[in-house]
Amino acid sequence: MRLNCEFPAVVPGHRIGILGGSFDPPHSGHVLVTLSALKCFGLDRVWWLVSPGNPLKAKRPITIEKRMDAAFRIMRHPKVDISNFEELVGTRYSYQAVAYIKNRYPKANFVWLMGADNMSQLHKWKNWDSFVRSVPMGVFARPKQNMPARFSVAAVRFMRFRLPQELSRTLPEREPPAWTLVNLPMDRTSSTKIRREGRWNF
Repeated sequence: MRLNCEFPAVVPGHRIGILGGSFDPPHSGHVLVTLSALKCFGLDRVWWLVSPGNPLKAKRPITIEKRMDAAFRIMRHPKVDISNFEELVGTRYSYQAVAYIKNRYPKANFVWLMGADNMSQLHKWKNWDSFVRSVPMGVFARPKQNMPARFSVAAVRFMRFRLPQELSRTLPEREPPAWTLVNLPMDRTSSTKIRREGRWNF
């Protein structure tokens, strides 16, 4: 049976974190980022946007049905919505998804959530510069990725818009570009490692 939340409900004024990705598979690191984001940014909700695929990867992920099912199994929290929204509306890139979401829900405050590993390669994303200027970003520490993220192309270009961690709770109301790098206990789990070791058995 296919599981999905389709379009999550939104209350005007809510502070919502968006964690987009292929989730191939979802794991404890995704859960840690989600729970930390709820606390650090004072979020009302976090959305997991399970994408049809990653444009930067040649190999397609396992079926979205299995990834959605796995996401529902591992992330059980009353403030978290899991959605196949991108598949439903046909967006392929993150900048498209954010533009659609902000247009559909203009009275909510959104924050894009990502790991430091994604920040390191953000400049490879389609229309990355305009993406950074469209939504505040909460970047979370990842093993061996903090320094590369701090000195990445995107971080250097938008350095003057970086918030100190102690102001992270103000991020959802900030006009983009705005971003912060949040330190948290390291979780060395990665989707790549799980696939390589053959442990994708949800």
